[in-house]
Amino acid sequence: MTVEGVFMSKMPALFVGHGSPMNALEQNTVTESFQKLGKDLPRPKAILAVSAHWETEGTQVLANTQPPTIHDFYGFPKSLFDIEYPAAGAPALAKRTQELLGDAILSEKWGLDHGTWSVLVHMYPKADIPVYQLSLDAKKSPQEHLETGRKLRTLREEGVLILGSGNIVHNLRAINWKEPNGVYSWGLEFDQQIKKALEARDEKTLTGYADLGDIAKLSVPTAEHYLPLLYVVGATTQDDVLTYPYQGYAMGSLSMRSVLYS
Repeated sequence: MTVEGVFMSKMPALFVGHGSPMNALEQNTVTESFQKLGKDLPRPKAILAVSAHWETEGTQVLANTQPPTIHDFYGFPKSLFDIEYPAAGAPALAKRTQELLGDAILSEKWGLDHGTWSVLVHMYPKADIPVYQLSLDAKKSPQEHLETGRKLRTLREEGVLILGSGNIVHNLRAINWKEPNGVYSWGLEFDQQIKKALEARDEKTLTGYADLGDIAKLSVPTAEHYLPLLYVVGATTQDDVLTYPYQGYAMGSLSMRSVLYS
């Protein structure tokens, strides 16, 4: 809600487990939770998405006036490639974000990838809220990713919904197609350890997740799907209330947990 252009309340910070791109087309418990979020959350002025699917050298901020819909996958049905998410960009907010971060560059060489639009087609199907993205700097440490998230905090007070999109547990090599809602013991243990750390505001464990040993190696074989969570955690304040809009698993090796701070 705004009065004379001033946002009256802080926007939430949200991490979602996006899972398969097919979730864009499907009606299931995960996508129903996205739809509910779109209805229940205060309407944002814009959305800043940190997606697992945009990795760069150095931090980049998407500054397109009209970002294209990127179909950054293969082997899926034509109906998925036909989806367009024609949300406007937010160039002024991209510039504002660049200023807050200090070490980022503006870019028009990307668009909205499926980590972003496969979620937003359910949250905001009319595509009537401006959306821009922040890349993951592949050279930064987990602690540096968290600290980048801290610099984004003020955007929440300016009407921006910060959306991290990835999966806390994400190991495609271990997919078990016979268990659509199942989870391996190591994935369950890692997800629960991260949940415990979130509730304790234990940033040491959240950024030092590799110290959890074999369960971390199996759950996070590469970091890109985990890191968006750190941006969301970094953007929180002590007065935020933590909830889980969705808790569940997919195909043995994916955690579909969503994490909301509001």
